[in-house]
Amino acid sequence: MDMDKVLLKAEDVKQYFTIKRERGKKATLYAVDGVSVEIHEGETFGLVGESGCGKSTLGKVFLRLYPLTAGRVLFEGQDISTLRGKALKEFRCQAQMIFQDPSSCLNPRRRIREILEEPFVIHNVYAGAERRQKAEELCDMVGLSRAYLDRYPHELSGGQKQRVGIARALALRPRLIVCDEPVSALDVSIQAQVINLLKELQQKLGLTYLFISHNLSVVKHCCDRIAVMYLGHIVEQDASQHLYGHALHPYTQALISAIPVIDDGGQDAQDRGERIMLTGDLPSPIDPPKGCPFHTRCPYATDLCRAQRPPLREVEPGHLVACHLHPGAEAPAN
Repeated sequence: MDMDKVLLKAEDVKQYFTIKRERGKKATLYAVDGVSVEIHEGETFGLVGESGCGKSTLGKVFLRLYPLTAGRVLFEGQDISTLRGKALKEFRCQAQMIFQDPSSCLNPRRRIREILEEPFVIHNVYAGAERRQKAEELCDMVGLSRAYLDRYPHELSGGQKQRVGIARALALRPRLIVCDEPVSALDVSIQAQVINLLKELQQKLGLTYLFISHNLSVVKHCCDRIAVMYLGHIVEQDASQHLYGHALHPYTQALISAIPVIDDGGQDAQDRGERIMLTGDLPSPIDPPKGCPFHTRCPYATDLCRAQRPPLREVEPGHLVACHLHPGAEAPAN
């Protein structure tokens, strides 16, 4: 496993949707608007942001669940938007998804054994007793008792159902797994167990994760690199441990300031940093603001911010930011 090898690369990805408004009028929803990222083999790449910023849509774009509006997504150098038929089916073996709500992503009319065997049926691998054996091995892999194979999803707890979802994603031995808020619907006591399980599986199977979440505390502890998303754009990207102490974009700083901190009695408010309160509402992706997408809520916005969208630039090794205010990321000359 080569951590320097790029497994998936997005180049100026755009994902727009046409929606109907009142009186039959149509509008365009700019869910993802020009995102470029690289995910390295064997790493956990975090994607964070507010609800509605486009992060889940981007994860589904990476799996070809939506037809791209513009841009390219390369998996090991191959443009997945051009894949059809057998080639697309083979790609789906290489990239899978763990969904946010385990209760809604499992067929309530099928037993757990049928759910785990379904990928083998669809892709015509294994047969009969071998499929049953593989389903049992998947249970063992995720720490789920084989006794649950003959039960229905409603007979399992939330944590057990999410283990089924993880097992199903692993059935075809993928290399990339998109984890779409995999612990947000679980009790806090169960979240750590699932995160530890994902880490163990990554080490054992050499998996690469795209970890989507709005919980920065969770992302900090399980991701190697983090990209911060706002209104369909990446506004900052950096190594996990470095970002939390050296955030440059005002939006990232506000998100980090909102992370709850346990007072240990020896750390004052100045050491922790004061909470940064953002004013105004999140703009609609149907009518995004011109210029920097964050300028309507940014306390430091200038006329340049209102007129011109800042490019995402590297200001120091591995640290990218899209902000006119940072001296290392000036706007290009006209």
